[in-house]
Amino acid sequence: MSTLSELLAQYTDLDGGAVDHLQRVVGEWQLLADLSFGDQLLWVRRSGAGEVAGPASTMICASQSRPTTAATVFQRDEVGARPSAAQAPLLQRAWDEGAVVRGIVAVPGVTDAARMAAVPVRYAGRTVGVVAAVTAGVRPRVPSPLEAVYDDSAALLQQMMAEGAYPPDEADSASHSSPRAGDGLIRLDSSGHVAYASPNAQSAFHRMGLTVELVGRDLVQVTEELVWDPLDGREAGERLRDTLVHGTVLRIELDTRGATILMRALPLRTSAAAAGALVLVRDVTEVKRRDRALLSKDATIREIHHRVKNNLQTVAALLRLQGRRSGDPEVTAALAEAVRRVSSIALVHETLSISVGEDVDLDAVVDRLVPIMAEVAGGGRVRIRRRGGLGSLGADRATPLVMVMVELVQNAIEHGYEGVAEAGDVTIDAVRSARTLEVTVHDDGRGVPDGFTVEDSPRLGLQIVRTLVGADLGGEFSLGSAEGGGTDAIVRMPAVRSRE
Repeated sequence: MSTLSELLAQYTDLDGGAVDHLQRVVGEWQLLADLSFGDQLLWVRRSGAGEVAGPASTMICASQSRPTTAATVFQRDEVGARPSAAQAPLLQRAWDEGAVVRGIVAVPGVTDAARMAAVPVRYAGRTVGVVAAVTAGVRPRVPSPLEAVYDDSAALLQQMMAEGAYPPDEADSASHSSPRAGDGLIRLDSSGHVAYASPNAQSAFHRMGLTVELVGRDLVQVTEELVWDPLDGREAGERLRDTLVHGTVLRIELDTRGATILMRALPLRTSAAAAGALVLVRDVTEVKRRDRALLSKDATIREIHHRVKNNLQTVAALLRLQGRRSGDPEVTAALAEAVRRVSSIALVHETLSISVGEDVDLDAVVDRLVPIMAEVAGGGRVRIRRRGGLGSLGADRATPLVMVMVELVQNAIEHGYEGVAEAGDVTIDAVRSARTLEVTVHDDGRGVPDGFTVEDSPRLGLQIVRTLVGADLGGEFSLGSAEGGGTDAIVRMPAVRSRE
């Protein structure tokens, strides 16, 4: 089954920011599925679809989640399907109106009708998708206190999604686990007092040392009293208070004498009013013990990256020393190029040695390389800058892409301004979409000579670029004159690695 990134790349022309936002939606919507007791289906418009065309012909299901708190409505996997005739009007209204639309729909293969909430996913002031929350059963009945809190919380989160306020853009959220609604749920009112605590949440706080009921108590005060370290307790209380007052998201581990609790607090704020917060808790005492072995393994991997970086820097230093001792200008220049290439690979390993996971933040790497490349260019003679976000890539693709950008910048500096007295500008432009990452290295120098072709160029740097782009990145490379003068070196590569 294709991943969300692969489906968005195949069917849509969404920009990188919208893709990232939809990834956050899918990362968060298990909570929505559990709170609403229903399946969640993410619908997106296929590229080339007209704004007025019917959704049955322009929308496709890009992802699906089933609840753990109720039976699923859809027995088959809906990913890749088109909306049914019953669902299409609600999806169309939600997309056009930018508001949550609710109704009763028939589900193919299911005898009873189902309730459906079509929730527009808003990003940067526009609708980029619609989440359909489909819940089985339409017969009215009196809900239990837990069901009432779940339903009310789901409705608030859906409204926040329609307003672009949910899901939150949390730093490094993908690298952290998060409690589920069934692990333990606490609903806070706007003053920070507990309006409802699920049995599992109450049990978790009992294991932390609380001997009274949670409902009606100030959670900030309770948390500060239970954490065994006073400083950690005050920090947890302040961050929980920030969630209520400023709308920040809290994710923290609480170490108490009785247990270790993972807590996550989401502010409930719509354009109408602040409605307190939703707090999820999970007892991770046993999990923490098992994770120590994994943490040790992760530390070992990062140490390996650190040592590889040190070894590469040693090689670069030896090459630099040899270059200084050489009396042949050509040998010195060749060794300087080797130093630059080895140093760029070392920088990728340095980033991996201090990061969680195997993804490289390319923006951070390039921003660190820019001053080094500018210094090579001779101080302020050529200015280098980056525009647009490169995002993150796995190490297997980040290393060749960094090398490609270094080679192209160096090529622009060496050949674009040869014989040019004025200072110049080299710009690294990045444009991400669901399908592609396009990187353009532009210089405002003297341009490409007449009759020049990349295929016939004897330059080693361009040969390296062609090999890396074609073999390692699965992309395309072109170099030619830019509109308005200068040169454009363009690398187009898939944003998602295709699975062979």
